[in-house]
Amino acid sequence: MMKKFSQIQQSIGYQFNDLSLLELALTHRSANKLHNERLEFLGDSILSFVIADELYHRFIKQDEGDLSQMRASLVCGQTLAEIGKDFKLGDHLILGQGELKSGGFRRESIISDAVEAIIGAIYLDSNIENIRQLILAWYQTRLTEIKPGIKQKDAKTRLQEYLQGIHHERPCYLILEVTGDNHEQEFLIQCKIENDENQYLGRGLSRRKAEQSAAQQALNQLGIK
Repeated sequence: MMKKFSQIQQSIGYQFNDLSLLELALTHRSANKLHNERLEFLGDSILSFVIADELYHRFIKQDEGDLSQMRASLVCGQTLAEIGKDFKLGDHLILGQGELKSGGFRRESIISDAVEAIIGAIYLDSNIENIRQLILAWYQTRLTEIKPGIKQKDAKTRLQEYLQGIHHERPCYLILEVTGDNHEQEFLIQCKIENDENQYLGRGLSRRKAEQSAAQQALNQLGIK
């Protein structure tokens, strides 16, 4: 088992004393009745605490609203999936046959859940200080670059708030095209805005990403920062 998990341990920067915890953290519910969701629950709470504590001490003049927005940006599924992909976590996930065939090892939600489960597993294998230091190492660049303010909101949220501010309806997102195999689809999305004939288009490997891309196109063309 040691050899089996050597690469992922090197990637995350931690050597487990109890490798069964790591194995459990990598096990999706489709593969076994013993799976990673309890560890995910634990890891989610630990991650939220560590990031909240770090932001509190880094940004001493910011109010609760700014701190909450920054934390939400740092602990969201997309950010966790990016971290998991940096670790090549998809190569190590333990999935059932159905998830394997449908490309579950690429799915952002599965990868992000596994990152949280690994956090929970490391905490149980060591202590809160070890996992705190590890999380801060994983987030070092993001914590350095993040700034308080409206830009922590994603493109769809910013566009919706702008339109509501000028008394327009919410934007509508239409799927124009889906290409590729079931496990590797690309979406083409159009963002439609009330009384606006322009076409704001976005592409992405998930519907959510394509919608965000289309919303960003709208923001750019409307000159909204």
